[in-house]
Order: sequence, then structure tokens, then C-alpha cells
Amino acid sequence: MSVGEWFSDFCSNLRMGTDQRASFSYRTARITKAVNASFRNIDNDTAYRFYVGSMGRSTAIPSVSDVDLLVELPASVYHQYNAYSGNKQSSFLSAVRTAIQTTYPSSSVSGDGQVVVISFNDNVTYEVLPAFLGDKGGYIFADSNNGGSWKNCWPKQEMTAFSDRNSACNKNLVELSRMARAWRDENSVPMSGMLIDTLAYQFIGSWQYREKSYLYYDFMTRDFFNFLANRDSTQDYWLAPGSGSYVWRKGPFEYKARQAELRALEAISHQNLGQDWSAKQKYRAIYGTNFPN
Repeated sequence: MSVGEWFSDFCSNLRMGTDQRASFSYRTARITKAVNASFRNIDNDTAYRFYVGSMGRSTAIPSVSDVDLLVELPASVYHQYNAYSGNKQSSFLSAVRTAIQTTYPSSSVSGDGQVVVISFNDNVTYEVLPAFLGDKGGYIFADSNNGGSWKNCWPKQEMTAFSDRNSACNKNLVELSRMARAWRDENSVPMSGMLIDTLAYQFIGSWQYREKSYLYYDFMTRDFFNFLANRDSTQDYWLAPGSGSYVWRKGPFEYKARQAELRALEAISHQNLGQDWSAKQKYRAIYGTNFPN
């Protein structure tokens, strides 16, 4: 097998299977139906919602445990709760939580400042962001922290920017983001999915082989981790593509990125000597057992 085939198989292993997708679709439909029934008085389990986060950007891998879902509510509901006194955002989130609990009475359904969190017994957590359509295609959402306020987000613009660059790069951006998640999980790297996707987006935009095939993924591994390792360790946040929203650092990742870069260099050296098994072990040290042995 060639290096390209190694990475092709690896990327296939990072795609969610039919059963996992079906489980997510089933739960998403039930949540959507409950919210639409309560706030729109309609019987519909697909309208007025879309995935955000890694599911929305198609960068989730089978180990994903957090599903981010935006549900759009009518403007009349915003005006209703905005007329409340006190922490109107807390009241609003409480109403959404109650609506979802009618469908999932035995699951843990709680508020978390901006989202309604549903924790299932298979360790999958849904974070539901109830929001209202705002200006310029953005959304208004509730933040119950510090007395309550309304805030803005632009998830569709973020997903469009990410998708456009992925298309311009022969779909290598999505594959890179999934691979970086495997590295994060294998090496306990403190990085959010949004930070991984933001930095992958920045890296691949100027990477010289961005339009190449899986045959260049050994170079992509080497060069991406070199890029991560050379970030300013004092930088606290980066700007999300498409929206410019702050994406915060969770902890230091540069040292573990440098380790991954060095392992990639060793793997490439083994490849050049025809030592395929040794090369694969270096990639497995970076990415875990989803990389073919």
C-alpha cells in the first residue's frame, strides 16, 4: 500500500457510521419536534433547526460526544420574553428546557448560561441553542449570565467560509480537521473543535499542496503540526472564519504539536528507507489506532 492509501484508509476510519448518524438524526428530530410544537404550534421535526459546531462543519469524528444544535424561534417569542422584568434570558431558556423535557423526561435537561443541555445515558450531550433570526443573516441568542443579555452569533457565515475553503482545497480542510481531532483525543491536547477548525482553516489557505491528494498527507501532517507548534504561546484567542468571533485557547498545545511534528519527520524518514511498518507506528503515535497498522 502507498502512503496515500494509508491516509485514505485512516480518513475513512474517521467518518461516522450509518448507525451513529441515525441515532443523532433521531434525537435531533425529537428535540426539534418538541420545540416547534411548544413555540410554533406545528407538528414538524425538521424545520427551523440546523447543526452548528463540528457537526455543522462536517468535522466531527466517531468519538464526538457533544452535538451542537441551533433551533430558530419566531420573533414574537423574543418580544414576549424581552418584555419580562428581571433576568428575561433565564426565563426564556427555562421555557425551552421545559419544552424539551416533555420529550425527554428521564434524561438530564439543564441550562448552561446560553444553551439547553441534554445528557443521554450513552455519554452523548446535546447543547441546544435557541435563537432568533437577526440582522444580516446572524442570530440573536440568550445569555443568562451576569443578570442576562441578548448576544449575536453568525454560525451560517462561519460554516459557509469553512465550506468554501474546503471546496477550494480539494476537500482537504475537512479531512485535516478530523485528523487533528484524532491527534487531540489520542494525546489529550486542550483544544476545542472550533479552535482546531480555525487553525486548520488558517494553515491550509496558504499551504503549497492544498489541492493535492492523500499522497501528500504525510507532508500535511508534518507541516500542520509545525504550524501549530509555532503559534504564539501567549495568544489567548483567534478569530473564527466568516464571523470574526473570538475562539479562545483552552490551554497550551504547542509542545504536543512539536512532538507530533517530530514524529511525522521520523515517519517520513522511515518511508524513504522503505520501512513502512516503522513509519506507520509513528503515525499511530500521533493519531491513535484509527491509523492503519
